[in-house]
Amino acid sequence: MTTETRTHVPAPSVAGPPDDGLDAARVSWSTAGRLILDGVDVTAPAGAVSGLLGPNGSGKSTLLRVLAGVQPPSDDGRDDGARVVFAGADLLALPRRRRARTLAFVEQEASTDLPVTVLDAVLLGRIPHRSPLAGDSADDRAAARRALDAVDAAGLADREVTTLSGGERQRVHMARALAQEPALILLDEPTNHLDIAAQLDALRILRALADRGVTVLAALHDLHLAAQHCDHVVLLSGGRVVAAGAVGDVLVPDVLDPVYGVRTEVLTHPRTGRPVLTFSPR
Repeated sequence: MTTETRTHVPAPSVAGPPDDGLDAARVSWSTAGRLILDGVDVTAPAGAVSGLLGPNGSGKSTLLRVLAGVQPPSDDGRDDGARVVFAGADLLALPRRRRARTLAFVEQEASTDLPVTVLDAVLLGRIPHRSPLAGDSADDRAAARRALDAVDAAGLADREVTTLSGGERQRVHMARALAQEPALILLDEPTNHLDIAAQLDALRILRALADRGVTVLAALHDLHLAAQHCDHVVLLSGGRVVAAGAVGDVLVPDVLDPVYGVRTEVLTHPRTGRPVLTFSPR
């Protein structure tokens, strides 16, 4: 198996920061008569790393897929339908190609059985930036290699995706999203399958993107990682938003205990001053 380095490389450049972040309202989705999202309102500020949190089955993945335009919101019968606005543009109304120039979506279990190399997989992120019949340009290949460098996967460029481990594939999917040079990036469990050092690298990449003005919204399962790395969090439970705001306001016992069914204690990290969470059964 290929040995990967852990040296952090700055994230690829982006076209420019949007005027404001993501603002979605009244997002509902149901299947087979079961309501999964119930009129969700969610914001993600530009220049910040926002964490989408909640127990299993709370609707995190579904919400990201609706925000990304992968699946349309359901008509919940309200007078006003769902609204998903980013930098003044209605994302739900944008043509697919234009939306792909604006946002990138990293799904949790994206996979392929096609015998393509890692570099070719990452180059798929450049499709929105070229004409439909054009091949890969030198600029496209340079952007793809920068994206691979940013996720410490340059050494995988010539490997076939089907030969990679779960963690390596996750890095490739993240690189493909970075190659799009998005102004908004949505990620579903971007630290899934990664070891501790790789998790920290992934979150440092998201921080670098946010520092460049990119709006970052990532579903995270690990509340410890969210407490240490997010600026803003949205907590879902049962398809509804329970709380949203700064980490220090949301990741507190009064909010977390009823949602997760645990007893939470909040300590303070001696170096960063960030909250450190510990849990015990109720």
